[in-house]
Order: sequence, then C-alpha cells, then structure tokens
Amino acid sequence: MATVAQRPSGFEGENARRYLKWLSYAVLLLLTAIYVAPFVWMVLTSFKTNAESTAQPPTWLPEQFTTESYDTLSNDNSNTPVFRWFLNSLGSALAHTVLVVVTASMAAYALARLDFRGKKIMFGLIIATLFMPPVIFLIPNYLIVDSLRWLDTLLAVIVPTAASAFGVFFMRQFFIGLPHELEEAALLDGANHFQIFTRLILPLSKPALATLAVLSFLTNWNEFLWSRAVLINPQNQTLPPGMATLQGAFTTDYALIMTGAVVASIPVLIIFILAQRYVLEGVARTGLKG
Repeated sequence: MATVAQRPSGFEGENARRYLKWLSYAVLLLLTAIYVAPFVWMVLTSFKTNAESTAQPPTWLPEQFTTESYDTLSNDNSNTPVFRWFLNSLGSALAHTVLVVVTASMAAYALARLDFRGKKIMFGLIIATLFMPPVIFLIPNYLIVDSLRWLDTLLAVIVPTAASAFGVFFMRQFFIGLPHELEEAALLDGANHFQIFTRLILPLSKPALATLAVLSFLTNWNEFLWSRAVLINPQNQTLPPGMATLQGAFTTDYALIMTGAVVASIPVLIIFILAQRYVLEGVARTGLKG
C-alpha cells in the first residue's frame, strides 16, 4: 500500500521533468527564430525589386522573384563592384589572419615559456594597449602608412593591425596551461626552443590557434573606419566601406544593400561552420592563469 501511495508523486515528478524539457525546447526554438528571422529576411529581400523591398505592408516572399541586384553587383564596370570588394576583403582578411597568428603565437610563447629580464613589464605594456580606444591610433598609423607609400593598397589594411595585443594575451593564457614536462623532455632530447615551439607547442594548440584565426579574420573582415581612411580608389575598396556607398544621399536601394549583405555574410558563415568545434574547445581550454 505504501508503494502504491508513493507512485503518483513519482509520476508527477516525471511529468514535471517532461514539461520542463519541452518548455526548454520551445524557448530554444523561439530564440532560434528570433536570431534567424533577420537573416532570412535579408536573403529574401535580395531577390525583390527595390519597389517591393519598401512596399507597405511588407511581404516576406518576393512577389516578383528577380536577380537584378545580383546582376548589378556582379558588374565590375559599375560604380559598385561588390564582388571586387569581396575579393579584396577576402585577400586582406586571410593575409591579416596569417600575420596575427604567426606574430601573436611567437610573442605569446616567449612571454609564457621563456625567462628573460623585463618579461612582466613587457606583458603589462601589451595588456595596457587593450584599454586604449583604437581610434587614437588612427592618425599615427595613417602617417606611418603614408610614409611607407602604402596608401590605397591592401597592405594598409593588412599590416598595421597585425600586431594584436589580444592575440598575444589569448595565446599566452593557452600556453601557460600546457604541461611543462613535455617541454623538459624535449629539451633533454636535444631540441631547441624553436623546435619545441613548432613541433610540440603549436600542434597542441590547434584549438586556440583556430579561435584566434577566426577572431582575427572577422576583425579585419568587418573593419570600416581604418579601411575608409586609407582606401580611396573604388576598385581598391573592401566590403565595409564599399557597402556604405550603396546608400545614396536621397534614395536607398534596399534590395541592393541586402544583396551586398548576403555576399558579405557568406565567408563568415562558412568559417563559423568549419571552425565551430575548434572555437568552442579553444575557449573552453583557455583560462585566465598567470
């Protein structure tokens, strides 16, 4: 009788857990819809005419399906060569990412695993630059780029920002968490620090390197103010400043803008899908030690 009397409370607990599970699924679906809806709207609007993109009331599905905006952006002879901007941004972001990963990982290894005079002071100065607004470096960097005759070239948006204080900090925290026994064993086997760094430390740091690479790519890909300052010729523009020219002073072609946004979002989505596992692992394993 006691067992029979206790069964309803067990069933109630099981039902409560089931309800909470379905409630959590419903909340997740709602959040997914909230985040995905703007992207779906952007894609669908890119296939509308300009008149339909501003129609009231707005329509989700295009009444007149057209690729006119894509045809306009694919024309390199126009004043808005978006695909040329796309290639410029892609080349700039990839080169910038390689430079950041190489320089940040080497500097971080020295600060994390080597002993030399002034190491803590140097690391403190690097961290201090993170608290400075990036805009204050605009004029000094512009003068340096001008003296190097890099104005209106992709080198101007690749090199100056490749010295990443955040990248050094991020990789240093990851390197600190690696066991010293592996390094000591390599030293006993006759390996030097460069061999240890390239053959031992870097292979173990793939999650952190992938995370830094994704963040560096996105930073350069979305750079607007600096690119707008140093890139003048429309053919040399990258996507962010180039996209700003799609909006006129008196009229705005929303279908054209949405098309450009779709083109700009493709590499970001691909990189996130491919590197998602490494990014999550890198963030999880990178603590705040030292």
